[in-house]
Amino acid sequence: MTNSTIAPATGAYHYPLLIKQLLLGASAARTQEIVYRDHVRFGYGTLRERIGRLASGLQSLGVTPGDSVAVMDWDSHRYLESYFAVPMMGAVIMTVNVRLNLEQILYTLNHAKPRVLLVNAEFIPIVAALRHRLESVEKIVLISDPDAPDSSSFAHDVEYEALLARSAADFVFADFDENTRASTFYTTGTTGLPKGVYFSHRQLVLHTMAETMAMALPASQGRFHRDDVYMPMTPMFHVHAWGFPYTATLAGVKQVYPGRYTPDGLLALYQREGVTISHCVPTILHMVLSHPNAAGVDLRGWKLIIGGSALPKGLAQAALARGVDVFAGYGMSETCPVLTLAHVDTDALNSDHGAALDVRTLAGRSIPLVDLRIVDSDMRDVPADGKSVGEVVVRAPWLTPGYLHNAEASEALWAGGYLHTNDIGLINSQGYLQITDRLKDVIKTGGEWVSSLDVENVISQYAAVSECAVIGIKDAKWGERPLALVVLKPGQEAVSADDIRQHMQAFVDRGVISKFGIPQTIRFVPSLEKTSVGKLNKKAMRENIDA
Repeated sequence: MTNSTIAPATGAYHYPLLIKQLLLGASAARTQEIVYRDHVRFGYGTLRERIGRLASGLQSLGVTPGDSVAVMDWDSHRYLESYFAVPMMGAVIMTVNVRLNLEQILYTLNHAKPRVLLVNAEFIPIVAALRHRLESVEKIVLISDPDAPDSSSFAHDVEYEALLARSAADFVFADFDENTRASTFYTTGTTGLPKGVYFSHRQLVLHTMAETMAMALPASQGRFHRDDVYMPMTPMFHVHAWGFPYTATLAGVKQVYPGRYTPDGLLALYQREGVTISHCVPTILHMVLSHPNAAGVDLRGWKLIIGGSALPKGLAQAALARGVDVFAGYGMSETCPVLTLAHVDTDALNSDHGAALDVRTLAGRSIPLVDLRIVDSDMRDVPADGKSVGEVVVRAPWLTPGYLHNAEASEALWAGGYLHTNDIGLINSQGYLQITDRLKDVIKTGGEWVSSLDVENVISQYAAVSECAVIGIKDAKWGERPLALVVLKPGQEAVSADDIRQHMQAFVDRGVISKFGIPQTIRFVPSLEKTSVGKLNKKAMRENIDA
């Protein structure tokens, strides 16, 4: 046997996959801007300088490699700067979910143990309430906007812009091990304490590269390119805003950061800045489309990726009617997050409208480097025939290795060498993944499994329905029965439960859903309960129904 190892040249550079390398492509984006609301506008050269100044400033506050730095802010240029500066100096960025309750926020901060906390003045009441119970925070950096609430009585060490102004821009970002932890954030599940999810430099760089590649592959529909204008509508505290700020920076495109999400604010920025690509959960899309200001805004050509929850066909139809290039993606906190994207092939785009709509609302095809399987309870593959269902399990080079300081949950997550999503799905003959339900949300009625997502999809296509959720409730005869919670559009109060059941019967007759999927109970409600990141909170719905 011969030795195939090749000895590198003495001066050969071992290129570590570090977040700092993502800035290299942006160096050519000399005419593009970073925009924050109507407050701030600067170029990529200034972004690079500010990243250096932030790193120098944090170092002056005592941050060293391995330390954590927590950020509490709305989506802003400051968050983007923190995404780079903190991990690039060898520290760990901890993004605080500001929509959790006080005790959960306290738990996540004490669990992640940040030495420095960057906090927007809007969150002073939260920090003030928790301050005496924070176990690791030594320094507080105050973030202020021109319209920020008065912070004169809030004790802090330095203001963000003052810190940058007094700090050098030429911070030297040294090389180090690409497997160094770069980020930590906390899942927002509906049960138990939040779990810390973490990712390395290598994982974030590979996710960025695969996401960029996947978004550039389509011939036209949903394609991301250098002329795009990017605006996130997914919080930057949640899964790195799906990785797109890193992707947008790698590509050197114009980036628009909206601060706190309001439908009128998002629509105004979209129109003024020429936004062409965004991403959000279904509830944000619904909020934007249903806002009165939306009627006067031309939404044609806006590429909008929907994730976090299934994209209902009714909502997709409403977006397509306004010219929005809407399509779904799939992933979870533990997967960094993107695993699949529902780009539509050219032949489907050129065929009937229904075929393209069907594809857009699927979870999509795997992006490069993703090994995704549908398996039974013994980890055996089920046929990719569009009918056989099983659990979605996955491997990719950017999946979290586990939960921070939680070995038991980490072992369960990776049982059998694949990450378990706890989602039930199927793969059709074209290779598209369809999520049929969460393991905990599937409804077993009359000896048959009923997908709550399929039933929601059917109800959402009724013209009078604004939003809906379907949950399983106990039933003495059938074991469980579906119950539908429905929010009607304004002016549709005359619609009855029988009207919706009649609409659903047509789908039963066509074999789209089982007869057991028609809910005996349909309740009309003013709103649906959501989690902190805008997903339907079915656990809370079930608890309130039982109560």
